[in-house]
Amino acid sequence: MVLSFLKWLGRNLGSLFLAFILAMVVWVSAVTASDPNREGEFPRPIIIDVTGQDSGLLLMDDIPGQVRVRINAPQTIWTKLTNESNSIDAWVDLTGLGPGVHTVPIDVKPNITPARVIQVEPSEVVVRLEPLVTRSISVTLSVSGEPALGYRADETTYSPHSVILSGPQSMVDRVKEVRAELDISDERQTIETSLPLQPYDENGRIVPDVDLSPGSIQVNQPITLLGGYSQVIVKVNMVGQVASGYKLTNITISPPSVLIFSNDLRLVNEIRYIESEPIDLTSVSDDFETLLVLNLPDGVTVANDQDVLVQVSVAAIESNVTLSLPVEVVGLRPGLSAEVAPSTVDLILSGPVPVLSALQPSDLRVVVDVSGRSTGSYQITPTVSFLPSRVQIQSILPSSLQVTVRVAPTPTPTATPEPPATPTAPSTP
Repeated sequence: MVLSFLKWLGRNLGSLFLAFILAMVVWVSAVTASDPNREGEFPRPIIIDVTGQDSGLLLMDDIPGQVRVRINAPQTIWTKLTNESNSIDAWVDLTGLGPGVHTVPIDVKPNITPARVIQVEPSEVVVRLEPLVTRSISVTLSVSGEPALGYRADETTYSPHSVILSGPQSMVDRVKEVRAELDISDERQTIETSLPLQPYDENGRIVPDVDLSPGSIQVNQPITLLGGYSQVIVKVNMVGQVASGYKLTNITISPPSVLIFSNDLRLVNEIRYIESEPIDLTSVSDDFETLLVLNLPDGVTVANDQDVLVQVSVAAIESNVTLSLPVEVVGLRPGLSAEVAPSTVDLILSGPVPVLSALQPSDLRVVVDVSGRSTGSYQITPTVSFLPSRVQIQSILPSSLQVTVRVAPTPTPTATPEPPATPTAPSTP
């Protein structure tokens, strides 16, 4: 039985294999017909990752951040690839690569199968790898400028005095100096600050791609007065009072302090301030400025100008006032009349006291405008005319008025009385 089957299988093996092949062709044709293959460029670029880089090497040049690929896949797979994020990976593998320039292929792999990568653009990248090196270097502090007149700069201190450089060997080797810069021009006080450090090459240019640790230094630059000098404040001597209804809001002195000098060190050390000549504020009602001369003791001079600029600011004292005013109607069409309820409003105003004190009710008009309105009842917001400058309306009470527009009554004619008859004298026969 078995022997007969084997003999039959041997005689028909070719036919069976052919039948299998035909069946596979039919199955593939059926699948392809229901889910046809699609080939084309993937609709979005793929981000390139870098893997396998030695921790002791630095990638010196930027590689392309993205790659475009051409894919062949069934339509259903295409749909999944395009709808899902991270459906295709792209990377360059630097495993085993040492210092130098290398051409590395870009690998691309779809994460959903079946799908085939037909083309990658670009297909490879050129990378340059350099050793990561570190070294220590001393810090230089460059101090420029001179302090203000009458002051001196004492010895500068800073910390730390050295830093660690790290970066590509070619860049670190170019660094000849690490420097911070401090400008003390016209300074009058001791400087305590943090200054950034920069790496420079032999030509004084900043070297890129080099990290400094730490990246800054702490600096202390003492600035002190020379003997015989003293910085003292200026006191303005004021006389008189500003105009009634006004107030003094500010006085600005420029400069607020002056540098004085004397050969008598004891005299200089005893002076705490310098007064100016008097400034008269009598009846002042506006801002003004003026130059004042300083009153200096004998034997004392000012290192700079002996005049100071004084700016005086004056403002009117603010107050409130309430006025009761009648309401006028404007814009009334011919043949119509209007009635306003209430017929007066309370007007609350704020402003400078002198302006409010001089304000009379007859100076203002409160009106309601009925332009374009026919007969009827309206609620209208009143407005105020002829409001003085710097006076503001705080409130109008009530804020809206009831205005009734109606046809004006026709006046009734008055009868004219006839004059009495004049008696006639009788005739004489």
